[in-house]
Amino acid sequence: MNERKNIYPEVLRRLERQETLVLATIVEAEGATPQVPGASALFGERGLLLGTLGGGILEADAEKRASLCLINRSSLCYRFELQGEDLAAGEPICGGFVWILVDGSPGDRRETWRRLADAHLARRSGVLVTQIDRRPDDQAEVKRLWLDEKASDLEAGPAVRRFTRELAQANRQEKPMLLEDKGTAPQDHQTFCFLEPIAPPPRLLIVGAGHVGQAVARQAEWLDFEVTVIDDRPEYASRERFGEGTALIVADIEPAVREFPVSADTYIVIVTRGHSHDAEALKSCIHSPATYIGMIGSRHKVALMRERFLSAGWASAQEWERIHAPIGLKLGSRTVEEIAVSIAAELVQVRSRIREMKAGEGL
Repeated sequence: MNERKNIYPEVLRRLERQETLVLATIVEAEGATPQVPGASALFGERGLLLGTLGGGILEADAEKRASLCLINRSSLCYRFELQGEDLAAGEPICGGFVWILVDGSPGDRRETWRRLADAHLARRSGVLVTQIDRRPDDQAEVKRLWLDEKASDLEAGPAVRRFTRELAQANRQEKPMLLEDKGTAPQDHQTFCFLEPIAPPPRLLIVGAGHVGQAVARQAEWLDFEVTVIDDRPEYASRERFGEGTALIVADIEPAVREFPVSADTYIVIVTRGHSHDAEALKSCIHSPATYIGMIGSRHKVALMRERFLSAGWASAQEWERIHAPIGLKLGSRTVEEIAVSIAAELVQVRSRIREMKAGEGL
């Protein structure tokens, strides 16, 4: 299953451009399914715009329903079975089911999307609360509320306060939860509360805008990192070489790394053009709270660097042990792109371990 990617900040941007949207979200999944709860897709007049529900017949069916909701300005909450074979491809498909919410009027919740986007920009985490009143014919009414980390109990309201314990659990585990609110459902209706914790993406600081840094940045954007690249050469740290989603800092390496706002959700990749520049970058961040620090180089270079840092008192042996050097998983990489894949794979591996630890702590 793929990790879900947060597309919600894009909802407000498109609404402000007066686009007509339908937002589909998986709110429950059981068995072998192509995506997880929280996976979302935006549909417009010409079909899929952004995101995914997993592709295949599931997404094709959702697109048809979204098209009708777009015309009728209606919403749905329905169950989709995944079993048997995809007759067009002649291959077996997943076995399980998903519940999908199709919100036909996300523009009616513009203030919620604005608050979510503001929190995203300020790097504040929170929970998107979606209340679903589902009728027997799958038609639904949708209400949404954004509760960021500064939200009060008054903002949450009585319907959400009934799930205070579950709200805290979803936050700890960073995992969506679908809860049935049996106490408020009208006759023949089902009322659900979908709790979706949303945190800002982890920061990736790439020190070095050369070929490897460029390739890592390209992959990291797809992997939902917030990417910043530092280099002292403007011809390398240029918009022509990096996508719009990458922030660029052109400055002397050592002070630029030292002044970067490193926190516990920061990953640092050091891939500069020389031994001395690597040392400058590492000196500036080795004592930081960064979750991950990796440095490129041969085993011989890394050993020399370690001896230099320890003898000069720039780091202790324990501090050095947290450095991933040589950087990347051992994949037999040779080309620039292969090296970038090995680095990106190690970033994902570390991020996944942290998520598993958090999930375990929440049990």
